[in-house]
Formats: sequence, structure tokens, C-alpha cells
Amino acid sequence: MRTNFNSGVTILAALLLTGASSCTKNFESYNTDPTRLSPGQSISIVSQAYGPLQQAIYADYQTAQNLNADGYAGYMTSPTNFSSSLNDQTYTLIDGWSKSAFVDQYNQVMAPVAKIAGIGIPTSHPDMWAVALLVQVEAMDRVTDRFGPIPYSKAGTSINGIPYDSQQAVYNMFFSQIDTAVTNLKAYLAANTNPATDTVNLGTGDLVYQGHYDKWLKFANSLRLRLAMRIVKADLVTAQAQAEKALNDPGGLLTTPADDAKFAQSGGRNNDVWLVSSSYGDCRMGAALTTYMNGYNDPRLPVYASPITGSRIIDSLGAGKYAGIRLGTFVDKALYGGYSSPNTTSTFNQTASQYLMTAAEVWFLKAEAALRNWSGAGDAKTNYETGITTSFQQWGVSAGNYLNDGTSVEANYKDAFDSTNKYNTPAISTITIKWDAAATDEVKLERIITQKWLAIYPDGQEAWADYRRTGYPKLFPVAVNTSGGVISTETQIRRLAYPQIEYQTNGAAITSAVSNLLGGPDNGNTRLWWDVNKPNF
Repeated sequence: MRTNFNSGVTILAALLLTGASSCTKNFESYNTDPTRLSPGQSISIVSQAYGPLQQAIYADYQTAQNLNADGYAGYMTSPTNFSSSLNDQTYTLIDGWSKSAFVDQYNQVMAPVAKIAGIGIPTSHPDMWAVALLVQVEAMDRVTDRFGPIPYSKAGTSINGIPYDSQQAVYNMFFSQIDTAVTNLKAYLAANTNPATDTVNLGTGDLVYQGHYDKWLKFANSLRLRLAMRIVKADLVTAQAQAEKALNDPGGLLTTPADDAKFAQSGGRNNDVWLVSSSYGDCRMGAALTTYMNGYNDPRLPVYASPITGSRIIDSLGAGKYAGIRLGTFVDKALYGGYSSPNTTSTFNQTASQYLMTAAEVWFLKAEAALRNWSGAGDAKTNYETGITTSFQQWGVSAGNYLNDGTSVEANYKDAFDSTNKYNTPAISTITIKWDAAATDEVKLERIITQKWLAIYPDGQEAWADYRRTGYPKLFPVAVNTSGGVISTETQIRRLAYPQIEYQTNGAAITSAVSNLLGGPDNGNTRLWWDVNKPNF
């Protein structure tokens, strides 16, 4: 797989670390003595590491997310027949891809954050430390939600074995780190009442909020709410307590598109969706997303995607139409390359910023919290509708009569090259858009998560987690399952398998970790701790 170049990573490496090849290795020494720098110089240098740190959340995006989570979420599918179509998208998991999804965050996020701690930032500049912690939580949540238990509390402490923490323990550490971040940010904001001073320490080194800590405080509360909702079926008491802490914090949540957490491209880095779709030609829209958006006549569709191309596809489906590839299709790029691509002309162009979290997502989180009658959540219908309108504002389109559409449903799926009905399939969802106060909580939840899924595109990592947790939106099963019965077609893939490098370098620890997986071995069929097989209510 090709790599998204970022010269900022070179800066990061030179200033803060030499990365280890596996999480079982210790984080190597920072070879610049900070005591030789003046305080101003030291902070200036460290602040320049924050941009690459933030961008590293999407390190090796193609193999770490696009070819697994983005597909499993129904967002995108590759037209390229990697390994003769025996790959993650047909449930034959490729170890090298799993390695990217597991190892990179340790080298490019955990290690730099450890070096930031090592030069005294937590005590000398707790405001900057707060941002580092939030970036680490955002990045490492993606890792644990792909695999389950991970090395976290002891990561980087040894060159031998690194113990794994249970996923429940990892989440508890996440909440503790968010506590520290919130405390530090509030202290700084209280001591610096002039908003202009927010940007003194991080400034342009912060590619997300340019050093504005009031925005980071909103992000911290919103991230807490996201993680709390994730664990609602595994630990309801903690989930509700953490969610209500976020919902009632005076620092607030992400509310409007102006609050959205997204990082700008810098140092020669390209937008990842553009890279895999336009530059590589390895990414096209997923069948699930296009069938829902076609069925709903969703005005965001031209913003998200480009129309189909190629005479055979157009002859079969119609000129100007939008169509994606069903996951598990045995593809040929010469044929399937003409399916709808993410819109890389404008929305996901080469220099477009990439989202970490949006206000629209937060409104849907609040809608679910209100459905569960949690303190501070407000009204479910209001939150649901505000989530939709906020998404439309984010993408610059008019909602029109969308909120009042009580009849449109997902469209059927037709493959332009399928003459045997191997890939064609009728719609599997009947959920409509308009809020129905008389519906059951389960139907209301499906409506909330389906619209949330439409709104948070293209973040397949978060969407896949929601699907596993709730079962929504309803997604087409993989068309061809090449796992040999290891992964269920019906319940769909639940996690990635640990990469072999961990068995080779951290054998005892990973053996113990696998024994703590819930109800199964180290494969894609075994559920994570929070992915509890029970009703949503």
C-alpha cells in the first residue's frame, strides 16, 4: 500500500521521537536536550509537533481504515481486486493491513505524546498537555475499537513484553484522561479571560482549532459523550454518569459547524479520501450509502459523491445516477472503476480538511441520550432534527422538505454487471426520515442512528462502531464471504484480528489478551467488550 506523505512527520520525528517498530518496543529516547532550549524556544518547537500528531490519527488511512471500517460501515468499497479479491472486504483478513491498523498509532501518536510528557509539558504547560491527551484518546479509541484489548497503561515502558489492558480498563483510562484535559483547559481559560490569549502556546501548530481552548473544551465534552454512548450496553452505570457529565458541563458541546473538529492539510499531506479515490483509484462509494441516499432523495448525495461513468454502467443504471459497489463483490477495476467515487472535485479535494468529530454527530448523540432519559439531554425529536439540519449546514445544502418526508425509504440495489443476481439485492430497511413520536424506542433509535450514519460520512470507523453497537443502519451482508465460515455473513464482521507481529514480539501478553476476548478466539467473528449481543433497551 502507498503512504500519504507528510513532511510534518519528519519534523515530529526529528523533534520528538524515533518510532519503534511495534508497541512491544520501548519508545526510544528524545535526543534533543530540552534544558538547552529557552522556555520560548522549547514551547515553539513542541507546538510544531502538534499538527503532525493530529494528522497521524489517520495514519496509513488506506489500510488502517478505508479497506476495512469504511467498507464495513457501508460507506466505501474498493474497485481494486487486491489479492484476487481475497481481502478484508470479502472477510479474508490481510495481516499487513491489520498491522497498519494496530501499530501505527503507537509509533505516531502514543510515542510522541510520551515524549511531550517526558520534557515536562504536563506541569509546565498543562493547557498543551490537555490537547495532547485528547488527541491520544481520539487516536487510541480507534485502535481499541478495531481490536479490543490493547497495550495502553504500560505502552512504551519495556523492550520485552507489554501487558494488554482490557477494553473496559482502556475506556476508564480514556475517561480519566478526558477529566485531566477538561480540568487543565478550564484552569487556563479561567486565568486567561481574553480570548486572544487562547492561541499563545499552540497557535498555528494546532491544525484543528489554532490553539483556541474553548473549542478544545467543547471537543473534550463531546468526545466523552461519544465514548459514553459506546459502552451503554456493556456498562450502563458508567455510560450514563459519563454522558451526563458531558451533557451538563458548562464548557458545552460541539453545537454548530463552526465547532467541528477537523485538521487542515500541511507539509505536503493530501486529503486521504482524495488520495485513495482520485490518485490511487482504489475507492468507490459503497452500495449501502448510495441506496439510502437515492431512496431518500438526499440532497447531500452530489456533495458526497460523483455520478457513475462508463458506458456499460450508464446503459444499465442511467446517466447522471449515483451507485456504489456492494461489499464482498469480486471486482475488476476496469469494470467497477466507473462506479460513483467520493466527490474529489470539491468536497474531498486534494487539500480538503479531514474531520475528527462534527456538531451534527453530537446532536444525534444527544438525541439518543434523550431517548434514554439522561439528564441534560433535552428533547429527542429536537435533537434529531437539529442533527439533520446541522449536517446540511455543514455541507452547504438546503434541507428543503427533508425533515417532513415520512414515506421515502432505502432503494433496491442493482449491480450493473450482475446477470445472476449474485450481488443484486432488495432494500433491507423500511425506516423513513420524519420523526414519529408514537414509534417504539427501538424504531426511534434506528431512525436516529440511520440519520447519524448519513451525517458523519466519511468516518467509517465511527459508523462501523455504531453499527456493531446498535445494529443500525441496516446494512447489506457481504456478497461473497471468503472466510471459510470463520466470520458470520449474517451478523457481519465484529473486529479485526491482531497482527502477527504481536504474536512474534509480545507473545505472552497477547495470548493473555486473546483469552480475555468475549466469547471467542482472535478472529473477525468475536465481539468486543462493548459489542454486547442483547437488545438496545
